[in-house]
Amino acid sequence: MVAASSAVPVLQVRDLRKRFGAVEAVRGVTFSIAAGETYGLLGPNGAGKTTTISMICGLRSRDGGEVLLDGQPVDVGAVGVKAGIGFVPQELAIYPDLTARENLVFFGRLYGMGGAELRSRVGEVLELIGLTDRANDRTATYSGGMQRRLNIGIGLLHRPRLLLLDEPTVGVDPQSRNAILESIDALGEGGMAILYTTHYMEEAERLCDRVGIIDQGQIRAEGTRRELVALIGRQDQVRLTAGGDLVAAAAAARAVPGIVGAAVQDGCLEVLAVNAREVLPRLLEAVHRAGVLVKGVDVVEPDLEAVFLHLTGKALRDAGG
Repeated sequence: MVAASSAVPVLQVRDLRKRFGAVEAVRGVTFSIAAGETYGLLGPNGAGKTTTISMICGLRSRDGGEVLLDGQPVDVGAVGVKAGIGFVPQELAIYPDLTARENLVFFGRLYGMGGAELRSRVGEVLELIGLTDRANDRTATYSGGMQRRLNIGIGLLHRPRLLLLDEPTVGVDPQSRNAILESIDALGEGGMAILYTTHYMEEAERLCDRVGIIDQGQIRAEGTRRELVALIGRQDQVRLTAGGDLVAAAAAARAVPGIVGAAVQDGCLEVLAVNAREVLPRLLEAVHRAGVLVKGVDVVEPDLEAVFLHLTGKALRDAGG
């Protein structure tokens, strides 16, 4: 794990705010990222992650707060400062009729790079993202995962101080997803600060030195995985595989003493309990009375999913809009 440096952080975000009409999409978001640190914004779709990252890189104006990169303010018109940022959006930003090498050369020239420096850097990036053997193939022939890896490579070309990755694994197969995560995992070693947004708990646990849990435009808690899990003490997560009205069962479960939260997720009932062994008989009786037939019971160790349930009362993947 990389600890936050006592020196000036690469990125400082203070009291960031954004409103769309009557909806306040981002409400006082504050965090910082040190050199070599990967910071995750973990939250459901609609939590404010993309709006936050768009304001950080100066693509969207903000209603309040400030963003500092190496102590310098980042605003929509701050072209010089924004040169230190690499942005990898959710949507692919590549040209399908060009090869991977041609895409990288094109964007490198937009960054002001050229000559031997650009050729050398293109080769380094292709190796890093695992596309050297397909460098001269049109990207229209690539799989979705390969295209996303190239998308990341474009953001890395100019060796930014800060790399912003907005849900980079959405819609890719498990093998491609693992390759993307392996590429990202190696980036912080060179001192790059990384901001990674995701709604996948396992990605945040695997990649991030610290995590900010964001919901409804607010960061509810932040820290290392160990620090966040400590927020729920000895609470256990119980997963009931069951048939019937799971929504009614969740309501019945929440009325059981010792149950902290309950939600329906992926066809199962997810329950957070203070002491699963002690509360389980009462829980099973309550859901049985609600007309639910329990087919299986699993007790799992606390993780970031359990923390999110504890903080918001909702399951992470069912909380988005």
